[in-house]
Amino acid sequence: MSNGRASTAVRRRGWFGAGRRPARRWWATRRARQVGAAALAVLLAITVLAVLNREPALRVSSHSIAGTPEPDGRRVLLDASLYLPEHTPAPAILLAHGFGGSKAGLDGQARTLARAGYVVLAYSARGFGASGGLIHLDSTRYEVADGYRMLDFLQARPEVRRAGDRPVIGVAGSSYGGALALMLGATDHRIGAVAADITWNDLAGSLFPNALSGIGQQIGVFKKLWAGYLFASGFSAAPAANADGGATPGGGASPGGGGTPGGGATPGGGATPGGGAAPGGSEAGSSSCGRFAADICTSYQQAVGGAPNLQLATLLAESSPSSVLSGMRAPTLLTQGEQDSLFPLSEADANARQIAAAGAQVQVRWRAGGHDAPGADDDVTSIQRRFFDQQLRGKAQSGKGESGKGESGKADTGKGESGKADTGFLIAQPGAGISATSGRTIDTTQRAAGYPGLPGQASFSRLPVVLHGDPQRISAPAGGSPAAVSTIPGLGDLVGGAAGLGLGGAAGLSRLPGQSALFSSDPLPEPVRVIGSSEVRLTVTGGKTGLSTLFVSLHDLGPDGSDTLPARLVSPIRLTGEPGQARQVVARLPWIVAEVPAGHRLAVEVSTTDFGYQLPPAPDTYTIALGESLAPGSATLSVASLPVTEVRTGGARNWLIGAALVLLLCFAYGWWRLRSRRPSSADPALVQVPIVVENLAKVYADGYRAVDGVSFRVERGQVLGLLGPNGAGKTTTLRVLMGLILPTSGSIRVFGHEVVPGAQVLSRLGAFVEGPGFLPHLSGRENLRLFWAASGRPVEQAQFETVLEIAGLGESLERRVKTYSHGMQQRLAIAQAMLGLPDVLVLDEPTNGLDPPQIAEMRVVLGRYAATGRTVIVSSHLLAEVEQTCSHVVVMHRGRLVAAGSVAEVAGSGSSQLAVDDVDRAREVLAAAGVPSRAVPARRALEDVFLDLIGERVD
Repeated sequence: MSNGRASTAVRRRGWFGAGRRPARRWWATRRARQVGAAALAVLLAITVLAVLNREPALRVSSHSIAGTPEPDGRRVLLDASLYLPEHTPAPAILLAHGFGGSKAGLDGQARTLARAGYVVLAYSARGFGASGGLIHLDSTRYEVADGYRMLDFLQARPEVRRAGDRPVIGVAGSSYGGALALMLGATDHRIGAVAADITWNDLAGSLFPNALSGIGQQIGVFKKLWAGYLFASGFSAAPAANADGGATPGGGASPGGGGTPGGGATPGGGATPGGGAAPGGSEAGSSSCGRFAADICTSYQQAVGGAPNLQLATLLAESSPSSVLSGMRAPTLLTQGEQDSLFPLSEADANARQIAAAGAQVQVRWRAGGHDAPGADDDVTSIQRRFFDQQLRGKAQSGKGESGKGESGKADTGKGESGKADTGFLIAQPGAGISATSGRTIDTTQRAAGYPGLPGQASFSRLPVVLHGDPQRISAPAGGSPAAVSTIPGLGDLVGGAAGLGLGGAAGLSRLPGQSALFSSDPLPEPVRVIGSSEVRLTVTGGKTGLSTLFVSLHDLGPDGSDTLPARLVSPIRLTGEPGQARQVVARLPWIVAEVPAGHRLAVEVSTTDFGYQLPPAPDTYTIALGESLAPGSATLSVASLPVTEVRTGGARNWLIGAALVLLLCFAYGWWRLRSRRPSSADPALVQVPIVVENLAKVYADGYRAVDGVSFRVERGQVLGLLGPNGAGKTTTLRVLMGLILPTSGSIRVFGHEVVPGAQVLSRLGAFVEGPGFLPHLSGRENLRLFWAASGRPVEQAQFETVLEIAGLGESLERRVKTYSHGMQQRLAIAQAMLGLPDVLVLDEPTNGLDPPQIAEMRVVLGRYAATGRTVIVSSHLLAEVEQTCSHVVVMHRGRLVAAGSVAEVAGSGSSQLAVDDVDRAREVLAAAGVPSRAVPARRALEDVFLDLIGERVD
């Protein structure tokens, strides 16, 4: 024995000397390994995030670059900033700003691109910010020529990467800058990629639109409000001229600042047309022109009368990408906002078709936001950066000459590093997703196989919809006053809230009495996805002058009376012809993206006024009727659509961050599971018993004992009432049952499995506890389907039809939940708990808010549910209702169990009763003694027993 101990001592001696027991190696214990693993995971996650978020060093310098001289020969200096990345040489990107902005508004975008490894040159266009010169509206002779000077500057910089004898350069811009980017890319082949956002194709068509099929060169309706806001930016106070005919740094008008891509004039900012301060080095020579060139200024002031003259039409054509896109060779990304009444989606469509016809690659993306909702812009910089990464990284370009202007060399392949261009068409679907954090609707991204109408790609599909409505007579007031308001430039969302002010009902101010005709469809049997420009055939009769101005729009009419005008957009049409004649027209409805639910109706509205447009000075009347079918066998309304699939976006950076966080969570979860009690395997003796509660106790951190040694069991087919006053421990017991919290001691088993958070057996429970919680903007049906989808189980297992029959909501199921009464929400919550027909149904105050007939119906429903062999647990304070509904009860008080059993057993319990064999003799004895008596039922009401049990009876 001693030899064995000695041998053991020698083996354990280690480095601390013979005969001494060494200290325990703490790092070998299980707890130490758990702590170490968690610490390692945290360290790894922090390291990954630190590497990903390290901001590379940037160098920023200011430059004055000579621009194109003005017509009188005056020299023009342009204010620019150069952003150099940490490592050069690198591809370069030229950034152009929106109308009314300056280079200051591009600083954030420039820094982001520079940190991504690009040389970036941002500058203020002539007539804006601290740049000199006058505004010529993206003229090829001035602003575009200035762009050539910027490219010359980049080409001469050693920091700019070269491919052969040419620099690797991309150009990007939004709105005013987007048109400039397209025109530069089409006329200077040094540019290897173009990214243009929310811009125009034909400026004359944008400011004088006409939404008629096959209108040719017909002059449209003047978009006076937008034109006025834009021109006000240039009419506002001009800076003082410097010696070079430029501007004093820091001066200049910059309403809106152009802080976001496409940022321009804030609506209402600046002077009104015709006003302003003294000119700054302007040959316009008049305070009424501000920083506009004289020809632009004069032509605009003449156009305020309602139609462009020949000079303005020529100037606008010269300022339009449509005039030069036939020369485009560079791969192009077009992003266009879906909330944009200035440059709608049709402008991007026209640009895409011209670019494709020129043989260049083109990608199209319809994004959230636009000029009417600048705050809703998605991350345009990230979208453009991914495009430039694809096109400019590692690209070998070919071509001749140094300037590249007007060259007809070989077209660039535009395939980037992968060698394969992305031809997918991405669309923002407004309100199609739900935020997991806020529960609000959010925009999601959807993909089509390709942009419709381009060579080799799909076309917009057409869904025929039958409209109904008799001919309607409408009037146009003199001068268009009062006028309907569809949108206010830059503040489109504000109009949508006008209904909340009591202005015009659900349609806000977009519909005025006597000024509009409405034609609607039957309720839609299934959802309709509107993508693109739909068409409607109308018959217009009347008009005293032969020149008619009307506005058409597509509406979504809900069954609850709601009226939604998607994107707040209308399409103007201008008709000419003999006075009083009937004219058949095919009107192009606004380009929109909208999801119209089943049960809603589509409607077409025709109005005589709109606040944003120039309207005829004389009053008039028209009769509007539905026209003939658009084609044999089709309907009056042809709805544009497109097959799409939802996509999940996220770059490699997001994936790495997500992977690091998931790794951290996995280690943390594993550590927590090792520390917590692992669930035992199912008890074979209890696998057929729905619920067994054994010595359950829960003590909170402050010492409060919410549940103390509670034990009971619930069998199949029982409807159990869980009773007790506030603080009895009912809610705590239910929370342990549903795996929301862990008990301090004891356990709850469901079908033999011990309940712990995340236990698989919890899928056999359906619960409605502590009030209903739904997404108010969705219908009842959509809430139920979303809830079931979150469970990850197959749709066929939900038993929707059975559950909906139980709920008995009828047509209300298609209404938005925010219109439900409290009782209706209760019924929907119970239906949600019953999805999948769970084996155990747990309901907290299920009859709260229901009227007596509904309570009686619910009583029958729960009884039938239990009769199928399932189990129902009801927590309620309505003791009389529990007595009629439940077969068994459990009574708790101050955390303890005070009674359990069938309702009959518990109601018959309480204080003792005297039993006599001879009732008549007992009455005689009591009467002789002067003691009155009467017969009472032996069984007392459950409420009386309950009050006795908890000791709170009031006599």
